[in-house]
Amino acid sequence: MKKQYFPFLFFFLLTSLSGWSQSKVTSFMIEAPQLQTSKKIWLYLPHNYETSEKKYPVIYMHDGQNLFDDKTAFAGEWRVDETLDSLKAEVIIVGIEHGNEKRMDELTPYPNEKYGGGKADAYLDFIVTILKPHIDTNYRTKTGKISTAIAGSSLGGLVSYYAILKYPKIFGKAAIFSPSFWFNNSIYTLTENTKNLKTKLYFMCGDSEGETTVADMDKMVDLVNDKRCTCMHLTKKVVIVNGKHNEKLWAKEFGKAYLWLF
Repeated sequence: MKKQYFPFLFFFLLTSLSGWSQSKVTSFMIEAPQLQTSKKIWLYLPHNYETSEKKYPVIYMHDGQNLFDDKTAFAGEWRVDETLDSLKAEVIIVGIEHGNEKRMDELTPYPNEKYGGGKADAYLDFIVTILKPHIDTNYRTKTGKISTAIAGSSLGGLVSYYAILKYPKIFGKAAIFSPSFWFNNSIYTLTENTKNLKTKLYFMCGDSEGETTVADMDKMVDLVNDKRCTCMHLTKKVVIVNGKHNEKLWAKEFGKAYLWLF
């Protein structure tokens, strides 16, 4: 009997310890003329994609280098595939390569006096007019806004929030981790001037990220809640005790955000 169970036990330990994913993660290149470059895209297909005829919701995520593989990650991966596999999640993830030295330009809607930036409109136009149509054409996706989310951390959290204000008919959900709302106060003004805000939003940060991170996020959440009745349960705010501004925090909290949003 022990010999019969050994292969299964070995397989279980191997997958648990190595972070092996039972789902499929591939990549491809696509032209991004708005950014005058081509982008590498990481694509996660759920565990039952090949064996079903279902259509799936899609989450567009920034900083694709950091989502699936330690080898390409800046400071550790998010373990997105392992997390979704463990949940038997039925969702497609589209991870978008950041622009390296142009990352700050791409992920910020307004310039900062010290750091510059402010070219997120071109980046989001690429996602909406080129990348999303490509994904919807080549994969079995649910294309409506209720099934289309956008997610990211830090500047990626900032641009995810900006995306739902600019494209409310495209993105119906967003995971906004450790958002860099400090970058330019115009994001608050844009929120104040937004009339209808029906997007489902998951805000998360740690209380050890920076002096103003929690206060900045609280301010935005209050502005959002002023736009709609809390009885609609469209806003979730999470502050992690001792949480720091790093991939370890974002990886740990990603599954919770997914479950709440979907």
